Amino acid sequence: MTDHDGARRPATARTDTDHPPHAVVVGGGLAGITAALQLADSGVRVTLLEGRPRLGGLAFSFRRGELTVDNGQHVYLRCCTAYRWFLDRVEGAALAPLQRRLDVPVLDVAHPRGPRLGRLRRSGLPVPLHLAASLATYPHLSLAERASVGRAALALKSLDPADPALDGIDFATWLGRHGQSARTIEALWDLVGVATLNATAPHASMGLAAMVFKTGLLSEPGAADIGWAHVPLGELHDTLAGKALDSLGVRTALRTKAERITRAESGRWTVEVPGERIEADAVVLAVPQRETRDLLPEGALDDPDRLLDIGTAPILNVHVVYDRKVLRQPFFAALGTPVQWVFDRTDSSGLKGGGQYLAVSQSAAQDDVDLPVADLRARYLPELERLLPAARGAGIRDFFVTRERTATFAPSPGVGRLRPGARTHAPGLYLAGAWTATGWPATMEGAVRSGFSAAGAALSALGRRHEHPLQEAV
Repeated sequence: MTDHDGARRPATARTDTDHPPHAVVVGGGLAGITAALQLADSGVRVTLLEGRPRLGGLAFSFRRGELTVDNGQHVYLRCCTAYRWFLDRVEGAALAPLQRRLDVPVLDVAHPRGPRLGRLRRSGLPVPLHLAASLATYPHLSLAERASVGRAALALKSLDPADPALDGIDFATWLGRHGQSARTIEALWDLVGVATLNATAPHASMGLAAMVFKTGLLSEPGAADIGWAHVPLGELHDTLAGKALDSLGVRTALRTKAERITRAESGRWTVEVPGERIEADAVVLAVPQRETRDLLPEGALDDPDRLLDIGTAPILNVHVVYDRKVLRQPFFAALGTPVQWVFDRTDSSGLKGGGQYLAVSQSAAQDDVDLPVADLRARYLPELERLLPAARGAGIRDFFVTRERTATFAPSPGVGRLRPGARTHAPGLYLAGAWTATGWPATMEGAVRSGFSAAGAALSALGRRHEHPLQEAV
């Protein structure tokens, strides 16, 4: 078993009762890292197991020639208090700053009178007036459609996202009941919803949609201000997270996959990895739902096969390196084109030579995720030229794609009843992951919150004093 620092250390926990309890966290994504940090902060001895050669789960970076490439574009909002805690905890907040105020350029290239640029931005006024001026001048909707958005927003503000009845209907049905036209859904609700939910309105649980829009747009004026990493994600989620874990004495074993988990009559747990058996007082499973199902001991959940009913949804990223600058904005959203969101990743990737590197982020990408690279090139390069006149005639230094076929859990209507909480029926065994019952869709925020929940449940059972990191916020 190879540790994070490359050394090899004995894995078996000591049983002397004078020593602190030992916890094993299986999975080194944001959920697992968070659980490990919380447990270690409270004096628990922690071993973190990760099958990949790096930390960070599906929010990671890799090298491609001179570039450092993020596998996908990830953003967060000011209301994402748990992920902001994570950034602070690993000393990375300055590397992923927030906008001073929400400002999203939205370019429609299908307008009959030619391309039109609008902006979704907020003022300093209180909710809901903070978006009123932007909505009143939003050129992609008619006057009547803008008025209907205001009425729907007021109705949405009165909802309880945790209401099970909302989980059972889809977002499009609710929007239709509240007078939202197909154009309004396309140009506003799905513009935001697809990026945050990884599903279009007909395929998204109304409960999760209500949570996103009520929290992000209707809770406080700055809630939807956007933040993103100005460095490769690996610097935050692997390098800095690894240093934070190391500073607490957490043993991080990479390229080490848990094969079996069993509980002895004594109440202690054994986690089997290739060639070793690791004993622990508590285990946190912070891996995807299918892998969790395969590791769960009998009786840990009433119906573990329900985890397999939690579907998955893909995300596709198209990466284009031009030989010149073609985009002046840091990012924009698009209408009237298959392109959804475009980000400038030139500086963060380390690109040299005066060109520009753009990442096209495509959520809910079921139709495109398996297309050959040549087909994607033929599909997306002309669309970028429609959106960006400066790209016409520009040379292409590189074109490649990254595909995450199971990027998130599918936020389908009814998924809420399938998502388990942190506690299982097996004492000392806990679940974490964005797919668990966080109340959030599959975001970095949800992953960190799930780590809080699993660690908190474990610490309570171990009799360790602890406080929720967001106690004041919640």
